[in-house]
Amino acid sequence: MGNLGSNFRERFDHLKYLHLELMLMLLLGIDEAGKGPVIGSMFVAGLVIDEENLFDLAAMGVKDSKQLPPDRREILAKKIVRIAADQHILEVQPRVIDELRQVMTMNDIMVRCFAQVLVRLSSAHRAILDAADVNEERFAERIRKASGTSMEILAQHRADQNNKVVSAASILAKVKRDQSIQELERSLSCTIGSGYPNDPQTIMFLSQWMKEHRELPTCARHTWATAQRMKASFI
Repeated sequence: MGNLGSNFRERFDHLKYLHLELMLMLLLGIDEAGKGPVIGSMFVAGLVIDEENLFDLAAMGVKDSKQLPPDRREILAKKIVRIAADQHILEVQPRVIDELRQVMTMNDIMVRCFAQVLVRLSSAHRAILDAADVNEERFAERIRKASGTSMEILAQHRADQNNKVVSAASILAKVKRDQSIQELERSLSCTIGSGYPNDPQTIMFLSQWMKEHRELPTCARHTWATAQRMKASFI
């Protein structure tokens, strides 16, 4: 009976430990905003939350940032930060993107940036990434090697739509990107638009800037085809 009681106690303690471990599971979501624009920085956001707080994210109405209007994103960003265990937003300025593009592809840049954010938030137990590669497993493995982490890493296409912690990270990145563009417009006293090549306001801004200054603005990504065509049209 003594041995039975002892074994029961050991089993109970083991189950209690596992329960606490599960409760303390920290999830890291990483996503970017501004990979494709010809104007402005790219932002890669990482968000760490306790797994239990996934229910809070769902209750808030967190979803992919592209499915939310700007004012709603700003409100949600403040709420998300309040329940976060940790967060980090990496800004990659246009000049840095242009310099890196001389020696690596955009996918390589994404791997480097995601890895930097993951290292910064290494307290998490599991990372879920919005895959910036056609091959999800390859992207996850490249992040693992670049970061040197032993953390569990899962990369998924459309993770910003299908996983709440990644959706929340996408909101933080998008809000930061929007604020950055607004700051640019105030500092330059002009309308830039979204900064994307398919935005008429952005193209108008670049064209007017080239007419007045005969060179691209520092906020532009000079290696982008849109910027190069714009520059060539004024030679």
